[in-house]
Amino acid sequence: MFGSDMIFGIPGLIIAMTIHEYAHARVANSMGDFTPRMTGRLTLNPIAHIDPIGLLMLFFVQFGWAKPVMINPRNFKNWKQGEILVSLAGPAANLLMAFTAMVLMAVLANIGVHERWLRVVLYLVVLYNINFAIFNMIPIPPLDGSKILMAYLPGELAYKLQGLERYSFIVFIIMIATPILSIILVPIQHFILSIMSLIVSFIF
Repeated sequence: MFGSDMIFGIPGLIIAMTIHEYAHARVANSMGDFTPRMTGRLTLNPIAHIDPIGLLMLFFVQFGWAKPVMINPRNFKNWKQGEILVSLAGPAANLLMAFTAMVLMAVLANIGVHERWLRVVLYLVVLYNINFAIFNMIPIPPLDGSKILMAYLPGELAYKLQGLERYSFIVFIIMIATPILSIILVPIQHFILSIMSLIVSFIF
């Protein structure tokens, strides 16, 4: 994505990161942990959520991350359930946002709105939100997938997995610099896109 299309991608990038982290904060808060509220993360203000490196990664390679929302699982009545639901909230919110943008694209097409710039912006909102959801479900710390996995692992294995976080950035660079990321994640992206497109086609 180069030239003017890079500008068109900015809304999708910001929406993906903001919605993802806000969903984490909202679910944690609703389950009794007020840490996100006290640290200023219970907001839709993008500035509170954007991680500069993660934003650049998402911008250039379409997979990235935001500034993690701090939570205290000890504030949950059921820490395991809380950890899982909070971790799932971000990717789920991204998929819902992607589907909403796809529905909006269909609505605009049906009423005769065909401006290219608007179609590109909405398509990139769809694409970035799907990619953000998929990437964050990879079971590598500190991504959401690792937190879900650690909630089910025995204590010693969960501790060892958590210890991999110090190497996570190196792992991400290797994944991006090699075909690994595309081989694993692009088919999932296409599958989700096809399912959403099928549902939208039934609606319209």
